[in-house]
Amino acid sequence: MRNLKSKAVFNTLRYCVLSAASSVLILGCSEPQKNTQASHQSEPQSTQAAVSKPVVYQVFTRLFGNQQTTNVPWGTVEQNGVGKFADFTPKALQEIKALGTTHIWYTGVLHHALVTDHSKFGIAADDPDVVKGRAGSPYAVKDYYNVNPDLALDPSQRLAEFDALITRTHQAGMKVIIDIVPNHVARNYQSMSAPDGVKDFGENDDTTRTYARDNNFYYVVGEDFKVPVSPDYQPLGGEPHEQSDGQFSESPAKWTGNGARAAQPDINDWYETVKVNYGVKPDGSYDFPRLPADYAQRDIQAHYEFWQQHELPDSWYKFRDIAYFWLNRGVDGFRYDMAEMVPVEFWSFLNASIKMKNPQAFILAEVYNPALYRDYIQQGKMDYLYDKVGFYDSLKALMQQTGHAQDVLAAQHSVQDIAKHMLHFLENHDEQRIASAEFAGDARMGKPAMVVSHLISKAPTMLYFGQTVGEDGSEDAGFGKPSRTSIFDYIGVPAHQAWMNGGKFDGGQLSQAQQSLRAYYVKLMSLSTLPVVVAGNLLPVVVDTDNAQAKQRVMAFARQYATQRMVVASNFDANHSHTVSLSLPNDWQQNNNTTVRDLLENHPVQTIEDGQITINLAPRASVVYLLED
Repeated sequence: MRNLKSKAVFNTLRYCVLSAASSVLILGCSEPQKNTQASHQSEPQSTQAAVSKPVVYQVFTRLFGNQQTTNVPWGTVEQNGVGKFADFTPKALQEIKALGTTHIWYTGVLHHALVTDHSKFGIAADDPDVVKGRAGSPYAVKDYYNVNPDLALDPSQRLAEFDALITRTHQAGMKVIIDIVPNHVARNYQSMSAPDGVKDFGENDDTTRTYARDNNFYYVVGEDFKVPVSPDYQPLGGEPHEQSDGQFSESPAKWTGNGARAAQPDINDWYETVKVNYGVKPDGSYDFPRLPADYAQRDIQAHYEFWQQHELPDSWYKFRDIAYFWLNRGVDGFRYDMAEMVPVEFWSFLNASIKMKNPQAFILAEVYNPALYRDYIQQGKMDYLYDKVGFYDSLKALMQQTGHAQDVLAAQHSVQDIAKHMLHFLENHDEQRIASAEFAGDARMGKPAMVVSHLISKAPTMLYFGQTVGEDGSEDAGFGKPSRTSIFDYIGVPAHQAWMNGGKFDGGQLSQAQQSLRAYYVKLMSLSTLPVVVAGNLLPVVVDTDNAQAKQRVMAFARQYATQRMVVASNFDANHSHTVSLSLPNDWQQNNNTTVRDLLENHPVQTIEDGQITINLAPRASVVYLLED
C-alpha cells in the first residue's frame, strides 16, 4: 500500500463520490490497492488511509461452474456434474469483481476425502463409510499439499490448474483465500504430494500412548475403530458400493474431530475426521508455554520472536509449513475452520509466522463463543472473526419478523471495541439460504439486511455465491437437508445457473425479479469506496414514531468520517410501509435546511428540519443519505 495521508485519500474519494452524484450510483475511482491487513492497535482517524472496504465473495468451488441440472439425490459426478477451476473465466471474475469484491474465498479447494474414483490418475477413492456425502466434506482434508481432483480438467495437472486460477484472480484485481482446517483432518489422511522431507500427519506417532506432545493425533489404545451405525442413515443413501461394508481399518482408533474419545463415535460426531493434537493433554492442561497476557498489546514481530525461543509440538510446525506452501504459490490469506477448538497460543504462532512472510495476508476465523473474541483477535492475532453469535443471529430474527431492531443495534454495540475485526455476512455454506422456506422464504428480505450488514461498521462484508440472485437451497442433494446449498454432494444450483447462463455469466436466464435483486446488490456494494463506509464511526439515530410495529421493524444509524456523514434506515417489515422521523445525532443540528439525496433506492430528496428527517419506507425498503459540508 502506498504511504498516503488520509486527507489526500479523502479528497480523492470525495471527488469520486461527487462525480457520480448526478446518477446516484457510486462507481468509485481508480486508486492504489488497499492493504487489507487489520491493525491490532487503535488507529487514529487521521492515519486511516484505506480506499475500499474489504468484500469477501465466498464461492463453493465445486458448484460454481456446474451447468448440469439433473440433481439426482446422491447423484454421481456423471449424473449431476461438477464445476472446474477453468469455469472461473475472466468474464466470471469480472462479474464477481462488480460486487465490490476484493477477496475470493475459494471454498473446498484442498484435496479432501471423496468417493469418486480417480484411480487412473493414481488417486484412490475413499471409503464411503467415512465420507459424508458422495463428493465429500471440504473439511475432511486428506492431502494438504494438493487440490481436489474433481476440480481439474486434467486431475494429473490439478495443482497447475489451480495456480492458473490464482493468476487469473490476481489479474482481475482480487486476492485469493483458501481454507485451512487445523482442528482435524480426514480419517484417511494420506498426502501423495508432500514435498521431500515432509512427514504425513501421524507418521511418526507413538500409537501405544493416548497422548504424547509430538504425536499428531490422540489414540484409543488397544481398540480398533468402528464405523458408527444409525437406523436413519446409510452411506450413499443405501446404494451398493464395494467399499460400503460398515468397516474401516484403523488400529488403534483415533479420537474423532469434535473430540469424541470412543473407538466407535456416534453418527452425529464428526466421525469422518480425526482430532489434531497441539500439545493439549487429555485433562485439558497445556504442554507448551503460555503466552504472557501483555502480548495482547504487542505486535506481530514480538509474537514471532516469542515463539522462536521455544520448542513446540510437532503439529504446530506442520501447519506453519502448510501455510507457507500455499503462500509461496500466491494464495493471499486463509479462512480457519472452528478456530476456537485450537489453543489461542497456536494462532499467535501461526499468524505471526504468516504475517512475517506476508504482512498483507488476510486472516479470517470461525469463532462462535463471544467470550473468546478478544483473546483470538488480540492474542491470537486474527484479522477477522465471524460476527455470527449476536449480530447475524439477531439480524436473522429481524428478517424472520420475530426480532427487534434494537437487538441488532445492541449486538453491534457489544463488540464496538473490536467492531472492525468482526466480519458480517447473511449467507455462507453453513447457514440457510435467505430465500429458503426455513429462513425468510423471500430473497428480498436480504435487501434491508444487507444494507445494515454492509454499512454499519468498518469490518469486511461477505457474500455467498448465489445470494445475489435469490438461491433458495431447496435441492435434495443426498447427505444433509435442504435450505443450505449442499457442500457434501454433486448438485446444480438453479438460480446461480440461471445467472451463469451456460458460461456467459451475463444473467441471461434470470427472471426480472432476480435481475433486479442482483442490480440492487451491485449498487449497494459499490458504496464500499465511500470514506464514511470504509472508516466512519458509528453514531446513534433515534427512530421517532408512535407505531410499535414500526419501532420494532425500522432500524436506523449514522456514521461519520471527517466532513462526510451518512444516515441509513431500513424497514424490515415484509408487509407494511412505515412513516418515521429520524432524529440525527446532536452535533449534526447545524445541518438544518440541508437537502439530502438517497444513494440507493432513489427516494425523494429530503430536507433536514429541526435535526430530523421524516421518511416513508415501503416494505423491505432502505435509504442511504449522504451529507457533506
